[in-house]
Amino acid sequence: MRREPNHLLRQLIAEAAFSHKGLARRLNELGAARGLPGPLRYDHSSVLRWVAGQRPREPVPVLLAELFALRLGRPVTSADLGMAGGATPLDLGQHFDHAWQEGVETVTALWRADMERRRFLLDSAFAVGAGSAGALSWLTSPGEGAPEATGTRRVGAPDIAAIHEVARSFGELDNRFGGGRVRAAVVRYLDSAVAPLLKDGAYGEATGRALASAAAEVTRLAGWMAYDLEKHGLAQRHLIQALSLARGAGDHGLGGEILAGMAHQAIYIGQPRHALDLARAAQASARRADVPSLLAEACVLEAHAHAALVDGAACALALHRADLAFDRRRPGEEPEWIRYFDEAYLAAKYAHCFRDLGDGPQAVRYARRSLDMDGRYVRGRMFNLSLLASAHALCGEVDEACQAGASALDLAAGLQSVRTRSYVADLRRRLEPLGGEPAVAALVRRTRELAPAA
Repeated sequence: MRREPNHLLRQLIAEAAFSHKGLARRLNELGAARGLPGPLRYDHSSVLRWVAGQRPREPVPVLLAELFALRLGRPVTSADLGMAGGATPLDLGQHFDHAWQEGVETVTALWRADMERRRFLLDSAFAVGAGSAGALSWLTSPGEGAPEATGTRRVGAPDIAAIHEVARSFGELDNRFGGGRVRAAVVRYLDSAVAPLLKDGAYGEATGRALASAAAEVTRLAGWMAYDLEKHGLAQRHLIQALSLARGAGDHGLGGEILAGMAHQAIYIGQPRHALDLARAAQASARRADVPSLLAEACVLEAHAHAALVDGAACALALHRADLAFDRRRPGEEPEWIRYFDEAYLAAKYAHCFRDLGDGPQAVRYARRSLDMDGRYVRGRMFNLSLLASAHALCGEVDEACQAGASALDLAAGLQSVRTRSYVADLRRRLEPLGGEPAVAALVRRTRELAPAA
């Protein structure tokens, strides 16, 4: 089909006095400045094709609009460029919207862009500032307007119960097989089943809060699975939007659980100071919601962040607060989403703390306790076995390290989880001081089969 020339773009290029080569160069530079993967490699021929009527892929229209706005000193949109339709902001999902309906538009746009595997989203980088702003908004900014809508489809308790059941089922599959097995199905479900309820549903405030809480749970799960696949920028955006939905629901407990997940991710990617802020925000929410298990989790995450910063005294204080909170927990009365947090989970976090502080014997002690866990958490068991192996290696205990490490690798082989591969690579690194032992050398060879590169 013959394309129509893009007269709007041609006129703007003339008005801004850009050469085709100069515009392409500035576009490539702006893409690099925005942290896009690539890098962008457009040239004067690319601009000629756009003027001739070809529409570039996202996020190019957004970047071009920004370039022209800077040059001309006035707002410029993708429509002004003759490139309207489907333009997605590069910061989609990285901030809270103040009003309920605006938040619905943002989170459903995020689900759709994720389902369509938009490249700028899948390759987006983790942004400490976005996480900090999200936590601050959660703590200080009340939502504007009640979560209610007057659409064409009546939303009721069965719709919300179905969302909770889907979240539970997908969560079990994630724990058994890894995020790579089921994440695409979770995102499709959000886009095809949950988005229509939020956008086109008819619901009052009470039902709206219940719907927002249920949607937040599945969005959190989509973010957690992206974290498991080490798509950290994508995971962060889903977690921030889950937090926004929890605010719409007025669900302080679930908001604290989401903040705890964000802290967990921040520790994993080497941002312990950011994790401290997130863990403390989670503690504030846990106290407000009166969920002792959540408070214990948030405190032990703070301890882990202190351990990563090699601050043993602060770590010990946070562990003590975690113990006090754990002693007050009420397993049968607390929300379903915190049921996973038990003595084995707490012991695993203790073991991480002691290992990172270089205390091998204590790390071994708690890592052993962590294995007294629910058998459905296959990925978690792999992590805990790997943790035990690394703790034994820290103590120089070759046979024990190899035994636990071999069991960890047996489980890792059946998981589609990038974090699992990273745990394998980390175990290989921690075994290196014992590499002269034949059993260790054999185990290291197995790790290379599962995780060729660190």
